[in-house]
This record gives sequence, structure tokens and C-alpha cells, in this order.
Amino acid sequence: MNKGQISNTLRQYRLLYPLDKLRYVLERNKNKKLNKKFKKDNPEILLPPDYLMYESFQIDYSKYYFGGKTTAEWIFKLLGKHINLSGGKILDWGCGPGRIIRHMPYISNDQSSFYGTDYNKESIQWCKKNIQKVNFNHNNLEAKLPYEDNTFDAIYGISIFTHLSKEMHFNWFNELKRVLKPGGVMLITTQGENFRPKLIEEERKKFDQGELIIKGNVKEGHRTYSAFHPDLFLELLFKEVNILDKIVISPKGKDYLPQDRWLLKKKALV
Repeated sequence: MNKGQISNTLRQYRLLYPLDKLRYVLERNKNKKLNKKFKKDNPEILLPPDYLMYESFQIDYSKYYFGGKTTAEWIFKLLGKHINLSGGKILDWGCGPGRIIRHMPYISNDQSSFYGTDYNKESIQWCKKNIQKVNFNHNNLEAKLPYEDNTFDAIYGISIFTHLSKEMHFNWFNELKRVLKPGGVMLITTQGENFRPKLIEEERKKFDQGELIIKGNVKEGHRTYSAFHPDLFLELLFKEVNILDKIVISPKGKDYLPQDRWLLKKKALV
């Protein structure tokens, strides 16, 4: 039985939640010494509660903070190749406890404004209390954001579509298009060909035919809810915008499976 079959069996018998809780405890204990050292060496850095960090990433304080900064830098650089971000409005869709967005105001070093939104109410409450120079809003799983049409110059969503159903893919993409300015740029990451080995044979056949594969039986939006994205499906999803680039990074061993990076541009008004 491969990992894909094991995952499907655990989902079928509703065992994924308790096992994920166990994984959280094991990961917290595994990183306890390193995290203690991080806090001693960096007492000025505010960190979210462990479980909020785990839900959106992993319980590694150094990777959360310094890795988040590195990710913010490459996102800003990547977006900046396609649009002038100076003085613009930038949205982190699915910001979690601020791993990336907390660094953006200091990377930009100009008058740009930054926004973060997430469906996890506790994450947003923590961000509002502890992260400065960013405007935070709580959203529900329903595809509805508290922003006016054509608000943002750039939007990024890192591993967010990876936890949504097929219906929500279309609903949320339409909502992101609504709040993105004409000519604005969007960065989306997806679980593409690199993640195909995680599927069972029947799922692989459907994936190869261009069908979105969903591993559910858990709450939609949760870290254990997983979507796998063939190019044909994404080309259909993105048909009303311009695809600027698709970046694929090769895996490194079994532990590093990079998601595909899609750069999209909302068509300008004629």
C-alpha cells in the first residue's frame, strides 16, 4: 500500500484529524530545543502560538521567521518583474499568522500598502495585535472579500488553492479577479506534476486527463484537505486572464516537493 492509498484509507475512516494532532505534538517536541534557542537568541521577535504556526506551516521558529522573510523577498522580486509595485496595494490572500506579509513593508521600503486576509479568525486576531504596517481582515470560506472592485495592484496566494474544492476554485478565482485592478498581477502556487506520485493509480489517470483531484473527507480549507492541479484544469480556471509565466522547480529528494508558481495578469480595460 503506497502513501496515496494510506491517505485515502485514513480519510475514509475519519482518522486524519487525530493523526494530524499527533503529528503536531511530535513536531513540537522534535523542534523544542531549536525553538527554545531561537527565542533566547531573538527575544524581540513576536511569534504566533505553536498550533497557529503548525496549521499554516510547521513548528520551526527559524523557518517561520527567516524563511518567511526569504519567501517575501522572492515574491516581491517576482511580482516586481511584471508590475511596478511602488506605491501600490498588495494583498496576501490566506496570510495565516503573517509568516510572509509581516516582512513585506520592510522589504518594499516605500509607500506601498499591504493587506492580509485569512479564514482563520485566531490567526487574524493574532496578526492584528502583533504585526504592524499591515491591514488585516477576516474572511469566511465563502468567496467574499471586504474590498471594493479593482483595489489591488498585486495579489499572492501561497498554497491556498491547494486546500479548496473545485467549486471554490472558480468562486475564489472570480473574487480575486474582482478585487485585482485591470493590469494587476497575481501569483498563485499549486500542486502540479511534482505531486502526482502522491496519487493512487485511478487518481493519476484522472489527473493526466486534466481533472482536478481532491483528497477530502476533512474540513475544506484545513491543512489536511488537499487539491492536486493538472495544467489543463488550471488553463481552464485562468482562461479569462493572461498567463505571464509558469515556474516549475524540480524536487529535491523525498522531502522537498515544490509547488508550481503561476504568474497571471488581469486584462486591462479596453
